[in-house]
Amino acid sequence: MTADRDTTEPAPTLRASKQAFLSAAQNDDPEAFGRLVDPYRAQLHAHCYRILGSHADADDAMQETLLRAWRGLQRLEQETALRAWMYRIATNTCLRLIERRPKRILPIDYAPAADPHGYPGDPVSEQLWVEPYPDLQLGLEDPSGPHARYERHEAIELAFIAALQHLPPRQRAVLVLRDVLGFSAKETAEILETSPVSVDSALQRAHKTVDERLPSRTEQATLRQLGDSELSELVGRFVAAWERNDVDAVISMLAQEAHLTMPPLPSWYRGRSDIAVFLRGHALSAAKRWRMAPTSANGQPAVAGYLWDERSQRFTPYCLYVLRLRGAEIEEITAFVTPEAFARFGLPSAIGSR
Repeated sequence: MTADRDTTEPAPTLRASKQAFLSAAQNDDPEAFGRLVDPYRAQLHAHCYRILGSHADADDAMQETLLRAWRGLQRLEQETALRAWMYRIATNTCLRLIERRPKRILPIDYAPAADPHGYPGDPVSEQLWVEPYPDLQLGLEDPSGPHARYERHEAIELAFIAALQHLPPRQRAVLVLRDVLGFSAKETAEILETSPVSVDSALQRAHKTVDERLPSRTEQATLRQLGDSELSELVGRFVAAWERNDVDAVISMLAQEAHLTMPPLPSWYRGRSDIAVFLRGHALSAAKRWRMAPTSANGQPAVAGYLWDERSQRFTPYCLYVLRLRGAEIEEITAFVTPEAFARFGLPSAIGSR
């Protein structure tokens, strides 16, 4: 049998073609610039999201990063330096944005748990909340360097993103560059225009803060233990229970001290009994009709919730439920009441009646 011909472009030839793109881009060829930076777009966007905690802010940071890269391209001598150079621009762009915008948090860090018998409160509309991130946008990020501490999906989990936001901005950047992307202390120092000693010191302080806020086990470890079949069955049960407004069935799936948060609403609830009271009085009251669509966000199982709209006679986007599991139980439901986010997840704009 004849072996398949290897069509992989040899590394020297590939490097030569990329160097040709760099030369063309430096001669004001926007198409060459696009081909040069396109392989880095997804990973740079995820990088900006990790630092900023917001998909919308990451969009802004990416636009500014690409503009600065285009304007400063003459300073880049070799294509092999492109990756570190792009991360340098993106990281410093994010640090400038942080100076002008409030810290992103989740409701648990905003106020104490609410009384489930009361009114859930009005949305806090200012740019305050950590936002969900579509897994489909992660793309095929480049392999992390030897210094990386977290795997790609661990470093996008909601708990990790929320913990990062409690770090001072430069500590946040150091931790992501070192522990997620695997840059060395020397490379990180060059990106941030500081010394390797300062990088190591910042990283040590960052580890202490983040480790205190992270769950004892990552979501990725839980998902691997469950396996695809059991996870699919669990999400299916959650969807079916929610669509039939079966509060008891939903509660039976929760850990005893589960949390339910609903950004941009500041109210959140702790424990099965309080969550049950809230669901019966609000989200799963008899007046509500739901259709649910499984998806994924932040490396975690998620479900898009569509609420019946009498005017259009359709189920319309309402809430994205991101689940954090502990074994086969749901430990936390982060319900993002942000219907505008559905488009980012490739979700339909409405679901017809059935």
